[in-house]
Amino acid sequence: MSNSAPTLPPTSVEDRSAPMRARSLPAWSAPAALGGILVLAALLYGWALGSLGWSNFYYSTTAKSMGGSWANFLLGSYDPAGVITVDKPPAALWPQVVSSKIFGLHGWALVLPQLLEGVAAVLVLHRTVRRWAGEGAGLLAALVLTLTPITVAINRDNNPDTLLVLLLVSAAYALTRALQASAASAEGRAATLWLCASGFLIGCGFLTKMLAAWMVVPAFAAAWLIGAAGTWASRLWRLLAAGAVLAVSSLWWIAMFSLWPGDRPYMGGSKDGSAWDLVIGYNGLGRIFDSKGAGMQGAGASFGGTAGVTRLFNQQVAGQISWLLPTCAVALAVAVAGAVLRRRGGLRADAVLPGYGWVLWGMWLVVCGALFSTQKGVFHPYYTTELAPAIAALCGGLASALARAHRAGARWVAVVAPAAVAVTTAWAAVIIRRSPDWHGWLVWPVLAAGCVAVALLLVFRLRGRALPAALACTVGAVLLAPAAWSVSVPGSEQALGGLNPMAGPPAMQPVPYSLTELTSTQRKILDYVSEQAGTARITLAVERGAMLTTPYILGSDKTVIGMGGFTGDDNAPSIAQLEKWIKRGELRYTVGADKGAPGPRTFTERTEWISRNCAKVPPAAYGVQPGASSKGTGGPAMGLWDDVVLYDCAPR
Repeated sequence: MSNSAPTLPPTSVEDRSAPMRARSLPAWSAPAALGGILVLAALLYGWALGSLGWSNFYYSTTAKSMGGSWANFLLGSYDPAGVITVDKPPAALWPQVVSSKIFGLHGWALVLPQLLEGVAAVLVLHRTVRRWAGEGAGLLAALVLTLTPITVAINRDNNPDTLLVLLLVSAAYALTRALQASAASAEGRAATLWLCASGFLIGCGFLTKMLAAWMVVPAFAAAWLIGAAGTWASRLWRLLAAGAVLAVSSLWWIAMFSLWPGDRPYMGGSKDGSAWDLVIGYNGLGRIFDSKGAGMQGAGASFGGTAGVTRLFNQQVAGQISWLLPTCAVALAVAVAGAVLRRRGGLRADAVLPGYGWVLWGMWLVVCGALFSTQKGVFHPYYTTELAPAIAALCGGLASALARAHRAGARWVAVVAPAAVAVTTAWAAVIIRRSPDWHGWLVWPVLAAGCVAVALLLVFRLRGRALPAALACTVGAVLLAPAAWSVSVPGSEQALGGLNPMAGPPAMQPVPYSLTELTSTQRKILDYVSEQAGTARITLAVERGAMLTTPYILGSDKTVIGMGGFTGDDNAPSIAQLEKWIKRGELRYTVGADKGAPGPRTFTERTEWISRNCAKVPPAAYGVQPGASSKGTGGPAMGLWDDVVLYDCAPR
């Protein structure tokens, strides 16, 4: 395999007489095409931004609390009192907090950074693939990423995956620069600096979504070792240096949290309140092996279907990410075949792409896809947006590789190109027909475009005046279905209050009640305790997790904390902490369930302790008729406990 982009001879892409020549188009055409793609991305990701509400209410609540103090900002506190953190590092929320400080605390202000990060990822991917496979490949990769349905959905939400993708694509750009600098000067300093920059950016990805960022490390390491110039010792030394940068940029926040002076928040999602447990447990092995057990873990896994090798092709996930996986399979087959033919002298050096790109993007797709497929813990389909850059790059690489092989006289290209279109459109038809009631008519234009593209490719064999029409029809055939799903995302109503953004037909009915607005009962409770709590540092402590706490935090400026973290089963605050707060007069009122309510062990223990040591406040005291329910008035739903019990924990 060639280690760097070859210098093309006069008979290659620069030849004016070649059937596919770069100079056949004006110089402004490529920048104009890229500009159009970026505008399309901005429209898809930002259309009707103000209608998205608070998106993922858990992260929106955390962003508000993080804006209350520098400690909350650095540590990622979910509540304004700094009792418990979000269940991930806070890097993805930092831009959202800054945006809310500039534009005010609005849902659209929290999603605006996602839009910018999504468009930036498209631009950086174009620049990366262009350096490896040429301008046309870069443009195609940018278009594919823009029109990936799950990427559109997640970029219209405030989950951390959008920033993760941008950082990983930026790391791929830095790696590509490192490899090209290495080819120019095997002992040059620039290659080392770019490689370390790549490690730094992956480390920043770790601060966004922990070990999800490290899944691409094998692909990066293999691409460097295979594609770099110099001795094996030199390559390994530079890789170790980049690995050290990766470790420092990944773990400095973990160390800061662990060494934080004085009281620090409980790390949400962990078993013991430490950041290290979150890394290894809930956000590490727990995702793969479901080490935390059933409950929310099992529910999360069900969003993406049963774990197994077919997960990426199942009902829940296929339409989000798998449209072009057949094309990627053809691309990798072409890469292997091209490498073999090149070694045997069957292809010129300029007829194959540098091998590092195939290794980078191919291993990225295979390793991450395998882990997502076998993940037994919490799995949402939107995790697969991490696969989108690799899919897009491989599609661009395939187009470039076929064009190069065709110019070199490879006859097999005339068969491979139409075969790739045929298998891709056939798979698109299968996905569409799984939900015939949701734009099922789309199957006919997709199949028609595929048939026309295949016919043109077979008849004209990538030459002649009909070539532009054949290429346009080919791109349209393979991207029509995912484009339709992507365009459907703006304006669609998502379920779970932004917790599970998806494209295409809704996997479940949207939640009928708001998860971010106070019900009339909750408002009366908050008004009552605010008046009665006096100088207590914590106005109210709410049991049952983020879904019941969020309305109190987003809907007021009071110091309200959520007991139990996101799902309600974290040991925060502990019973000892509750006792200390109550004794010191820092907390007086709690909202929770009655003794004997079902729930996790820590929830049950807190509930029983509160029932024994605190007095129930009669509903009439805060203006609610006994037995009245707040259901249907804008409160939380999903079958969660809705009729609250207010406790007065003043020392007796």
